[in-house]
Formats: sequence, structure tokens, C-alpha cells
Amino acid sequence: MELGVFSVSDVTLDPTTNRMPTERERIKASVAIAKKVEEIGMDVYAIGEHHNPPFFSSSPTTLLAYIAAQTERITLSTATTLITTNDPVKIAEDFAMLQHLADGRVDLVLGRGNTAPVYPWFGKNIQDSLELTVENYALLRKLWDEEVVNWQGKHRTPLHNYTSTPQPLDGVAPFVWHGSIRTPQVAELAAYYGDGFFANNIFWPKEHYMQLIGLYRERYEHYGHGTADQAIVGLGGQFFMRKNSQDAVNEFRPYFDNAPVYGHGPSLEDFTAQTPLTVGSPEQVIEKTLAFADYFGDYQRQLFLIDHAGLPLKTVLEQLDLFGEEVLPVLKKEFAARKPAHVPDAPTHASRKAARDAKQLASESVTNG
Repeated sequence: MELGVFSVSDVTLDPTTNRMPTERERIKASVAIAKKVEEIGMDVYAIGEHHNPPFFSSSPTTLLAYIAAQTERITLSTATTLITTNDPVKIAEDFAMLQHLADGRVDLVLGRGNTAPVYPWFGKNIQDSLELTVENYALLRKLWDEEVVNWQGKHRTPLHNYTSTPQPLDGVAPFVWHGSIRTPQVAELAAYYGDGFFANNIFWPKEHYMQLIGLYRERYEHYGHGTADQAIVGLGGQFFMRKNSQDAVNEFRPYFDNAPVYGHGPSLEDFTAQTPLTVGSPEQVIEKTLAFADYFGDYQRQLFLIDHAGLPLKTVLEQLDLFGEEVLPVLKKEFAARKPAHVPDAPTHASRKAARDAKQLASESVTNG
């Protein structure tokens, strides 16, 4: 099980001080958080993509490359890379470049995003969203899998004898997760290609995501990539902890009540009861997180949103220290003990390269008799 942190990159007023951080402060905070993620022994840091206020992360690969230079072990990923409005040629180039700089410690989550105005900003029509998703991803795969590409589609100019540079590190493209919170067609796309499916289940009840993940698992097996329980699943989550649970509730409540994403809606108590958000003690975070597999099956990656809603950097780093001390060792041990032997680990560059090399060796052995 990979455990990590993701950020939506919001720039939000701290309701307890009425102070608004600057974009620069939030960008620099992301670097500090990623370094802390590695320091405490977590596995993944991921950042979202947005092109509008109140978010700062318009260029995830730039930020991740900077973080790569200051870390050694963690996987660097995206919480969403917009497959609909980004040119797949640029995605292919940017992430292959990041792969080389980070020595392979790179994967990405592709998604359609949740900001409708982004489509016309980049010359696209939101009505074409699903078509763009399917077509752009097919081209991205081709750019990473073939050295010379000839291609023609509906939504961009053709490519003739085109070679994407740099080529993926070791000839192994970054692993792709397809992210969705509501779209069955995205689950189908992930299953068709044998890619991962990331269900960012931070807002809605578990029953909704059980349907999406169940569909993905069923179709993954249908397309011959393995059994349904071997499909590659990632989940979102949220927590706010203090050693005393009531202290956590009292401290987090003003942030929850005023947050643009869920403030002024359900109460904190209702929201924590109906979604993966845990506000309480380390023991409560452990209990709730371990229960996810009861609903969704054994899975490979768990990411937590913790640097949002105006929470100051000092508080976020305290959360990570507490997580590293009291939660991470227990989750690692329990998830390892529960995982059946036939369920794969999360794909890494090293494991995918080894699998590719073994397949080539087997093919050569058959050819040579």
C-alpha cells in the first residue's frame, strides 16, 4: 500500500486569523509539505492542476521537478492532469522530461477536471469532454509507445512522422491513473487500457464510489488484465488529527465551516459520518482508513488531502509529524497483513521496467527455440 498526500492547491483565507496567504507562500508550502512527506516515510506527493483563482497549480510538472531535486524516494504525481484541455503532445513531453529528472519517480492522474470555463480558455468545447478524453489519451499512449507517430483525429491537427522528445525513461512510460468522481466512461477507459483508477472519494457517500470502482474492476477483468480484485485502485481521503479527538474537532471546525469547497453545507458531524473525512484522534484515522478496503476491496494507493481550507503550513506539518509517529506504522503493518498474495502492489517505474524486460526475454526465448 502506498500512502501519501495530495493537494488541490487552493489559496484560502485562514478564518481564525483572517489572513490570506500569497500564491508564493502556498507554492513554497507545497515544497515543504512534499519534503515532510518523504521525511516521515510516506510514499507519494501529488498536486492538482487548475488555471483559475483561488488555485495556484497551473504548471504541476514545474513544481514536481523542483521537488524532485530536493527529494530522493517519494513518487511524484498529479491529483489531476487535464486530459481534455492539455495537448497530449505537451503532456507526453512534460512527463517524460520529469521522469528523467526524477529518475523514474513519476506517475500521473488524468482527469477532466471540475472547472467548466477552462474549456474555452484553451480553445475547447465542454460538450466534447468525453470525446476529448478518449481521443487525447489514445494519442498520448501512442506518443509514449511508438518512436515515430503518424496520427489523425477529430480534435487536433494531424501528426506526420512525429517523434516526442524526450522519449520515456528506459522506454517505459509513466504509469497512468484515470481519475473520476462521477463518470462511468472514465472507469471503462482505465479498464480497457489496464491502467489504474483513482476515485477521489472525498465528498460523496461510499455507495457512489463502490459502484464506480466495482464497474472498473469488472471491466478490468473483462479486458483480460487480471482478476477483478487485481485491478489497480487508488482512493482519496481527508483527516485532521490531534491526540485528543475533541481538540481536533474544536480546532478544525472553523476551517470546515468556512471552506469554499464544503463550508456552509452539511455540519462537520454529518460530513464526517457520510464521507471519508476523519476529524479526531490518530486511532480514529486508523480505524476509518482501514475500513475503506471493506467497501472498495484491496487497493494500492491511499492519498490524503490535508493542506486545504486555509490551514497554515505549521499546522499541516504538525499533522504530518503526528501521522508519521502514530498512524503510518500501523497502517503499513495492517494493510500488508491484510493484502492477499495475488493482489499486486502499486506499479513503479522499476517494477514496470522489470516486467517489460521479463516479457521481452520470454519472447526471445520462444523465438530462439
